[in-house]
Amino acid sequence: MYDIVIIGSGPGGYVAAIRAAQLGLRTAVVEREHLAGICSNWGCIPTKALLRSAELMDFIGHAETFGVALPGPAAPDLPAMVARSRRIAERMNGGVGFLLRKNKVDVIWGEGSLVRAPTADRPGEIAVVASARPARQPQAPLPKGALGPGRYQAKHIIVATGARPRSLPGIEVDGDRVWSYFEAMVPPSLPKSLLVVGSGAIGIEFASFYRSLGTEVTVVEVLPRILPVEDADVAAFAQKQFEKRGIRFRLGAKVARIERGPEGVTADVERGDGTVERITAERVISAVGVTGNVEGLGLEAVGVAVERGTITVDGFGQTNVAGIYAIGDVAGAPMLAHKAEHEGVLCVEAIAGKTAIEPLDRTRIPGCTYGTPQVASVGLTEARAREAGHAVRVGRFPFAGNGKAIALGEDQGFVKTVFDAGTGKLLGAHLVGAEVTELIHGFVVAMNLETTEQELMHTIFPHPTLSEMMKESVLDAYGEAINI
Repeated sequence: MYDIVIIGSGPGGYVAAIRAAQLGLRTAVVEREHLAGICSNWGCIPTKALLRSAELMDFIGHAETFGVALPGPAAPDLPAMVARSRRIAERMNGGVGFLLRKNKVDVIWGEGSLVRAPTADRPGEIAVVASARPARQPQAPLPKGALGPGRYQAKHIIVATGARPRSLPGIEVDGDRVWSYFEAMVPPSLPKSLLVVGSGAIGIEFASFYRSLGTEVTVVEVLPRILPVEDADVAAFAQKQFEKRGIRFRLGAKVARIERGPEGVTADVERGDGTVERITAERVISAVGVTGNVEGLGLEAVGVAVERGTITVDGFGQTNVAGIYAIGDVAGAPMLAHKAEHEGVLCVEAIAGKTAIEPLDRTRIPGCTYGTPQVASVGLTEARAREAGHAVRVGRFPFAGNGKAIALGEDQGFVKTVFDAGTGKLLGAHLVGAEVTELIHGFVVAMNLETTEQELMHTIFPHPTLSEMMKESVLDAYGEAINI
């Protein structure tokens, strides 16, 4: 019998398992397809490998501005890019296997479902059957002693089954002409034209990647602007930068229907006024979000509450059924790997009886989009802060005023900060430009420490760095910016 069994070994599952083992709890994870989950195998990490290749293509395209002479124009070697991405995914997969083995976490190979919830006088039970799902990539060697199908008992059960791409009626993924992010990461050839449905992080990242390789890209978004969860100023600036790179946008529009043919897809794009534009492309990427993997888990049998495709939990991952927990994408938005990891740690520490922990605060979870330009944010947008009743002070500082950005040849972008005018509390931070995903953590730390504008103003940032713009944005909110 185990203290904890976790169904799913993605970012939430494997981190929870390792933390549980550190706390002295006998732990196992059940995995049906590949260790490390979607993030390391088909999401966060391999997509960043592809985007790195695209970034190099962009730099090489204007190498002469850096005084670098090349013998000729660069050409993308798509099979080599994809192969590198897959090697990195396999390395991550193997790394998680090593960590589980190192921490003496058992791996149970197969598909798990709940048979019985834990009670005060008996453990819960999980049934594991052989996985019928073919792996999308070679599985790294399993930890020595990996277990197989059977019945397993545990005092606590954590569901960490992640999510999958959402499908829209009429635009169903077929793996040929209409892709999800799975197919978009391993294309058989480079499409000359591409229609991306959805302008969230997934859609924008693939639009940016394929455009860097020379594909003609059109993005359709049903809402009136791209990156709908981001601050309006950031989204507007990002759109202009993407348009300069040749990406076309159709906003306030939807794909009403598509016709699939041997040479491509023709889509009827319907605008809000009822007019229809026909767009033809070789491939379509459906990037309209994801939905939790809640099916086939036995949730209904044990009474676990599910709402809108995800499991309902409190700030420590506890469901409405004692002894059963959920973390990560299957436990609701924001569906981000770092949120899943943090939830996993909180959940097992609560199970272990640790008291000096705080419940998950979703307002302090950063979000990142890794296109060109990058976008990063945390906390309230300016509009949401005002809607919440805050009188605000807003600061902005442009990349064009930062010496490091100019030296890098990356002088397009800005940092925006939103403060409560009365208390000086940092309500939100919103960044767009080069490497902003490596800057946002500074504002996350500041928010966690309940830092005010005074502490930020009197913090010394190193020069020359992009991080100096963070301080300048704070200074600008209070009329004290130096370099603009």
